[in-house]
Amino acid sequence: MRGVRLLLLLLVGLASLCGAFYLPGLAPVSFCEPPQPGQEGSKDCKSQIELFVNRLDSVESVLPYEYDAFDFCQDATEKRPSENLGQVLFGERIASSPYKFTFNKPETCKKVCMKSYNPENAKDVNKLAFLKKGMQLNYQHHWIIDNMPVTWCYDVEDGQKYCNPGFPIGCFVTAAGRVKDACVMSADFNKKNTFYLFNHVDITIMYHSGKDENWPGARLVAARLEPRSFKHTEKNDLICDGLPMEIPAAFSEKLDVIYTYSVKFVENNSIKWASRWDYILESMPHTNIQWFSIMNSLVIVLFLSGMVAMILLRTLHKDIARYNQMDSSEDAQEEFGWKLVHGDVFRPPRKGMLLSVFLGQGTQIFIMTFITLFFACLGCLSPANRGALMTCAVVLWVLLGTPAGYVSARMYKTFRGEKWKTNVLLTALLCPGVVFADFFIMNLILWVKGSSAAIPFGTLAAILAMWFGISVPLTFIGAYFGFKEKPIEHPVRTNQIPRQIPEQSFFTKPFPGIIMGGILPFGCIFIQLFFILNSIWSHQMYYMFGFLFLVFIILLITCSEATVLLCYFHLCAEDYHWWWRSFLTSSFTAVYLFVYAVHYFFSKLQITGTASTILYFGYTMIMVLIFFLFTGTIGFFACFWFVSKIYSVVKVD
Repeated sequence: MRGVRLLLLLLVGLASLCGAFYLPGLAPVSFCEPPQPGQEGSKDCKSQIELFVNRLDSVESVLPYEYDAFDFCQDATEKRPSENLGQVLFGERIASSPYKFTFNKPETCKKVCMKSYNPENAKDVNKLAFLKKGMQLNYQHHWIIDNMPVTWCYDVEDGQKYCNPGFPIGCFVTAAGRVKDACVMSADFNKKNTFYLFNHVDITIMYHSGKDENWPGARLVAARLEPRSFKHTEKNDLICDGLPMEIPAAFSEKLDVIYTYSVKFVENNSIKWASRWDYILESMPHTNIQWFSIMNSLVIVLFLSGMVAMILLRTLHKDIARYNQMDSSEDAQEEFGWKLVHGDVFRPPRKGMLLSVFLGQGTQIFIMTFITLFFACLGCLSPANRGALMTCAVVLWVLLGTPAGYVSARMYKTFRGEKWKTNVLLTALLCPGVVFADFFIMNLILWVKGSSAAIPFGTLAAILAMWFGISVPLTFIGAYFGFKEKPIEHPVRTNQIPRQIPEQSFFTKPFPGIIMGGILPFGCIFIQLFFILNSIWSHQMYYMFGFLFLVFIILLITCSEATVLLCYFHLCAEDYHWWWRSFLTSSFTAVYLFVYAVHYFFSKLQITGTASTILYFGYTMIMVLIFFLFTGTIGFFACFWFVSKIYSVVKVD
């Protein structure tokens, strides 16, 4: 009961934290035209619209870079909004930009700044080379107005419009004349071995007027832009038209690049402020595939449920009834398999220490995932609230050390283990240590490459302080209560002499069973996995948490049923080594996840470079380990419940 109360208190605390988050639809900002001279402006209204810039990223590289890493126009008085832990971990670096607008004041071809490059200056050569590399790898800007992404909307196949929350720096035409990436948008981008820089943007800001509503001014509901490229031959009389801004691959002459913008304001009262993100999300037509994914998963669940129900209701019920009526133990030995091993089925497993540690960590991950997805479904962790998902997951993981320590200690005591100090230390340090070591190596690579995703030393120290200062002591507290409890009582006694296991057929041997056990749970998640990998590596927004929560529940059921089913078959074959097998059967799904991640890397991504490849597989290994512990724990406890249940209803002398 104490654990349930703690969990409820944690949920209430998180719910109040959710209210403190910025939720779309709850914190609107009103904008008004600037007051005339002599007039006093409204306190509830802003007239200045600021444009913020985020990190630049690419589908061809895992390394994101800060806006300042490239030689773009800088804000003279740069401001950086405070970033949460999730934003820092994902490498988001938001800063103010020199693009400033006044509400409802259109601008045409307004100069932002000019950048000059001299081939004799080594610094200029390096700056331009880095800019070219950015264009070659198709790095994308991510701009923000009023906490909303500035989108680049363009037509795709079947007459649909796709709205991308980023737009490219520029594009490149190869020496062979192959037009790459965004260069396909204009016939003017045709010169071989040439880069075309998008140095001009046409911005359209849509607003919902408050005239007929009960608020002052107007609220911004959409911000779109069109990237353009202009040479700007007349520096004093700028005209945003004509030839594109060419940067030859061989830099031999002085080069001037002028950055400009045009902005216009459009009233659109059909879009409500609360639903202003919809046009971005609707342009990602994945909902039909999602429903297909859910139906596919449900078919697997129904099939498994049917199998389990048949075993429980027919075979097991019949077995138990007949076994309890048996007078002759000889007849029992002739006919039945799983009942013969009642004296060995609860014999403690080998490597019980490691299994109990895995179970403790798996429980911690399971509760963390469940609560995070629950709050994501409520809308607390929407894309508008940047970094909230990661922050929530990390904070929950740190606070859930107690259940990890408790489960690990209780299971270790049940396995008749005596090295309780080693158990507590391994639970607190083993799996988090592996993840941190992997993460630290990845961070070193990012730091060497100068990427914005490299976590500052202060944040790294803060994560270590949270781990050793909060998570480890909480694990110790959980373990203390776990060791104080009595071991879990088994329904049957264990014999002193182990029973000999008969020769097993190919399918009842451990390895084939484990391989088969992971297929069905993976079948439930692989479509959803595609969208999750897309959101991580192809920088697409992930917002379908309702679907994900459904798939999460389906995964729990599938892991449990597949493990119970295979556990029953193995017990019938008189193989009572089920402890580790039940854990590994469902956790083998993680191996399929890794295989799918390898397939995704080679078939869907265009990642180039050794550093990016190492980073991709380094982060994938963290995902695989977390998934391994999570699915294994689900399978183990389902099987533990099943075995305890069936042996508790059998009469044993």
